Amino acid sequence: MEQEETKQHIKQEQRLSSKLINFILHNKFVIFLLILLLVGLNIFVFSKISYIFQPLKVLITTVSLPIILAGVAYYLLNPIVDILERFKVKRIYSILLLYLIIIGLITFLIVAIIPFIKEQTLSLIENFPKYYNEAMATFEKWIGSDIFNHFQRESGIDFNQMIRDLTGKAAAFFNNTLSGIGSIVGKVTEVVLAIVIVPFVLFYLLKDGKKLPDYMVKFLPNKLRNGTQHVMSEMNRQISTYIRAQIIDSFCIGILLYIGYMIIGLEYSLVLAIIAAFTSVVPYLGPTIAITPALIVALFMSPVMLLKMIVVWTVVQFIEGKFISPQIMGKTLKIHPITVIFVILTAGNLFGIIGVILAVPGYAVLKVIATHLFQWFKMRSGLYDREGEHEMN
Repeated sequence: MEQEETKQHIKQEQRLSSKLINFILHNKFVIFLLILLLVGLNIFVFSKISYIFQPLKVLITTVSLPIILAGVAYYLLNPIVDILERFKVKRIYSILLLYLIIIGLITFLIVAIIPFIKEQTLSLIENFPKYYNEAMATFEKWIGSDIFNHFQRESGIDFNQMIRDLTGKAAAFFNNTLSGIGSIVGKVTEVVLAIVIVPFVLFYLLKDGKKLPDYMVKFLPNKLRNGTQHVMSEMNRQISTYIRAQIIDSFCIGILLYIGYMIIGLEYSLVLAIIAAFTSVVPYLGPTIAITPALIVALFMSPVMLLKMIVVWTVVQFIEGKFISPQIMGKTLKIHPITVIFVILTAGNLFGIIGVILAVPGYAVLKVIATHLFQWFKMRSGLYDREGEHEMN
């Protein structure tokens, strides 16, 4: 009897253990939690032995700048090479022709335009503290007027405190930006190395860039190749659209502002337009940063010039927002403006000025990957019916 009871007890335990195992193995939610646990454990372990990856970190830091610069140039120049290739011009000859044109443009800039820009830039740097102090004195005089003080008392809003807070935050932002720029410029060896390497990397990207995705998917299992190629194709489309659109958009803004500044007679018009063009690469926040030096210079010249400058800026932003940006950018990225601002601020705090520049394309890439992973999870999990998928889509 005791042996039979023991056998029954063992069988019962085996049945319970098999049920538990089946529950764990066939419950997708439990498996998902286990995967999260394993990922968390891996992150924890790697954080404790991060020194092992120091050589890899140095390698990535060294090659990232030339690869980023070559990638931007690739997305700008590849459509031209493709067009020439359609006209029966061999790809390598198209690339060499582009290189000759670029060398000619750089030579023209160095000989004809750079000295003028240098003269204006040095003069602006020398006089900017005087402009800034004069602008602040005028602003404080306006704030201290009786009309403004009466408005503050009636509204109950302390504009002085608000302005001090905004000034402090703006100063901190500019200091971080300048320190980021200084850290980049300070690494002369890396910058020079990047400039030397970029033409070679760009040449091979233009020559064999289309073969790179097919080469990369060869290392994956056959079942994953089609899906991976689709994801890589969409990522490439998102990045190429964004880079081309932002650079063309920024170039148009710079040209329009230069024409407007020249018409109203604003000093340092070329330098201020170039600053606006470069900062406009950063969506939404860039134009706000770009207008600050122009406001200070215009306010120093005269209140009438300040009004003219604001009118020019408003007209340019209207043209850009209504005609240029919709034609160039469109709605391809499908990212809400608030999301873009939060992503830029977060990336700037984490990675400095490089993070600000790469925030939006990086987010677009992560969004593509996350979207496809979620679609794959919906298909494999069986937790979503067709009606639910229809509602989410």
